[in-house]
Amino acid sequence: MGSTSAHKNEGLGRRDVIKRSAALGLISVPTMGFLSACASGDSSSDKKVEKGKVTKANPLGVNETAPLEVVIFDGGFGQQYAIDAEKKYNAAFPKAPKVKHVATQKIQSQLQPRFNGGTPPDLIDNSGAEQMDMGVLVGKKQLLDLTPLMDAPSIDDPSKKVRDTLRPGVLEMGQFDGDPVWIMYYAYTVYGVWYSQTALEKLDAEYPEDWDAMLALCAKAKKQGIAGWTYAGKYPYYLPFSLYPFIGKIGGREVLDKIDNLEPNAWKDPAVKAAFEAYYELYKKGYILKGTPGLTHIQSQTEWTKGKALFLPNGSWVENEAAPTTPKDFKMMVAAPSSLDSSDKMPFGTIWASGGEPFVVPANAKNPQGGMEQLRIMLSEESSKNFTKQVKSLSAFNGGTDGLTLSTAMQSGVDSLKKAGDNVVNPRLQDWYVKLQKEQIGVAGIGEMMAGRATPAEAIKKIQAFADAAAKDQSIKHYKHQ
Repeated sequence: MGSTSAHKNEGLGRRDVIKRSAALGLISVPTMGFLSACASGDSSSDKKVEKGKVTKANPLGVNETAPLEVVIFDGGFGQQYAIDAEKKYNAAFPKAPKVKHVATQKIQSQLQPRFNGGTPPDLIDNSGAEQMDMGVLVGKKQLLDLTPLMDAPSIDDPSKKVRDTLRPGVLEMGQFDGDPVWIMYYAYTVYGVWYSQTALEKLDAEYPEDWDAMLALCAKAKKQGIAGWTYAGKYPYYLPFSLYPFIGKIGGREVLDKIDNLEPNAWKDPAVKAAFEAYYELYKKGYILKGTPGLTHIQSQTEWTKGKALFLPNGSWVENEAAPTTPKDFKMMVAAPSSLDSSDKMPFGTIWASGGEPFVVPANAKNPQGGMEQLRIMLSEESSKNFTKQVKSLSAFNGGTDGLTLSTAMQSGVDSLKKAGDNVVNPRLQDWYVKLQKEQIGVAGIGEMMAGRATPAEAIKKIQAFADAAAKDQSIKHYKHQ
């Protein structure tokens, strides 16, 4: 567990001394496409295969002769890790046809008609730009409750349930409203502030543990023609990857819970104001790479790996995604957000980490037991290690790194989780309310502020209005922390 770092300020904390600037005006923001699932589909049960006999070797009762269809998002993680796990399914059930494996980047386009027609696949990696909206899928009862999988014996140790082998927060992420588990997030993402250890060493600097040190380092870098920060300006909902845990660190995780719950005035909490003003100071002092508001996530990552900026808010997929432009001596690392000051409610090291790469078994799948069994195989130590080796990411399995040589990025992620201990936060807006999080809070709120087109006060007022509207919108399913 980390500890709050000492700071040089006497008397007033930073949240008391940060000054807001005058308003610079607002401009309109283009609307982004919002993907959502809709029709509930045919729920006729005669299309399901007959359940098999439950045994020690087959705890979920998979029909040993039934076909299995798996659809994988062919993105940053590729598909080979899934193909390898499917081979293990075929070995376990040799009487069944070879697993039908489909890889695509068009999840929504290809699968929504099948959901609507009541003929979805048995297991889906619902990810990517065409990801079907999770909140809508759950609200329309289109997903199978995975509790039987969670309560099944794990592959490696039958005395342990699958749920007991998962990393912190993974199970909870799959729960939207009470105990049922609708989603199995297979990857485990560490969000935070990413940097090059080599770049810091060239500046004779260490990662700044408080905001004064952060500003001082940015000033030092600026003198050498290096920006302090860059980010995905065209997709500014990347900024919360470091901003949300910063808010939680300042005011406590209950502030983030109130935001997730769409509670009145949640965004007007002093912790939000302090965090927004701190980030706005990066803009005001010229510590953000020029042109950042016009950059995509790939372009911002490329500028960062070229050494044009020190810090980048992102998730742990960035190592694999930025690999083509990352120098061999880059020493990619991730860290938790800096402290604001000594009155923060959570210690330095508080970080956002949670499941990623969401797998679902449709409620109308023909072979739902097979879909869950495929996930059980993927949550074994062997499959987890294979995933980590191939895609440079941790999996939801709590382990799977023993004996592996980890990159600096992965090792720093493991070290950050160890340092955080129980101080891991998990904001839910991005999977509960996709449109609110991306289009409204991200683009129209935080994005406008960081581009200098809105003050923190204006951004907060705007975001609170968006949240209030979402809370009153009866056409969407609402969720709350239990």
